[in-house]
Amino acid sequence: MPQMMPINWLFSFFFFICIFIIFMIMNYFVYNYKINTSKKNINFIHNKKFFWKW
Repeated sequence: MPQMMPINWLFSFFFFICIFIIFMIMNYFVYNYKINTSKKNINFIHNKKFFWKW
């Protein structure tokens, strides 16, 4: 059905964007956890600042 092709492209693009956003969020949390554990800062809970990489 050629009429359904643009809808399928939109669904594929939307699915890719969702997966990309989930991957970036999880990558941010893993990156933030590694930085905070490597510093071994006692006051990191009180001074927790969120900086996005992008």
